Amino acid sequence: MVKSSPTRDTALFNDRLESRETIGKIYEYIFLIGLLIGLFVLALLLLNVFHDGLARLLTPGFLTETPSRFPERGGIRPAIIGSLYLGVIVILVAVPIGVGAALYLEEYAPKNWWTALIEVNIGNLAGVPSIVYGLLGLGVFVYLLNFGSTLLSGALTLSLLSLPVIIVAAREAIRAVPDSLRQASYGLGSTKWQTLQHHVLPYAVPGILTGVIISVSRAIGDAASLVVVGAVSFLTFDPGLFERFMVLPIQIFSYVSRPEPGFANAAAATIIVLLLLIMALNAIAIYLRQRYSTPN
Repeated sequence: MVKSSPTRDTALFNDRLESRETIGKIYEYIFLIGLLIGLFVLALLLLNVFHDGLARLLTPGFLTETPSRFPERGGIRPAIIGSLYLGVIVILVAVPIGVGAALYLEEYAPKNWWTALIEVNIGNLAGVPSIVYGLLGLGVFVYLLNFGSTLLSGALTLSLLSLPVIIVAAREAIRAVPDSLRQASYGLGSTKWQTLQHHVLPYAVPGILTGVIISVSRAIGDAASLVVVGAVSFLTFDPGLFERFMVLPIQIFSYVSRPEPGFANAAAATIIVLLLLIMALNAIAIYLRQRYSTPN
């Protein structure tokens, strides 16, 4: 039996380590090239949108007037108000339910087959296309509960769309809280709810906010489910809670589908407004996340 020498084993190990490092570097460069290509394409799209829509965005009345059938006139005020209303209602409805469901599943629910089934279905629902939620909202809110094709039906439909993402993100944030923090709180005589309220939830707020903003941004930018529920592309009045409504994605779709050249510029300007709205939401989330992440 031939025994390998330590020097030879060390050389083989170094060769394998060097080979793995080389392969790792190759993949690193491939991924970097892919990232740069994606950023380059995104930059081109943004430049094209701002080139076409910035002048129309700065036109007096574009943000404050109602739509018009003439491309050089009118504005998108009803769409802005409808999107803001939808975002607020989604936050008010989906966030408490989603965080509460995450707390129950992570802290209170027994670990059995029923809980496992619920967890699997929540994970699956997070990847369901939005048009399926639109059909659900059409059947439940529009017809069954008789809310009609109103802003409330659209907001509740988008709340259902946002719930799985919020639940998954909130569960991950709660799960990331060190168990030693809970045990220290119990050791001082705190109840389970006091521990969750004063220690677990404040520690998990940054992760929860991330999931909330991702889900709300997706809801504000969604068009498929709202088309099914009954959002319109032309309103001459500001939408109310129990009235027909329009939102920025539907307004963009309406402008893009029209043949007149001026509507393309109006669509680009509306895209800029939607991007700014989503960026504002993300900026608020970043500020709150940094504030709660910083120790007092």
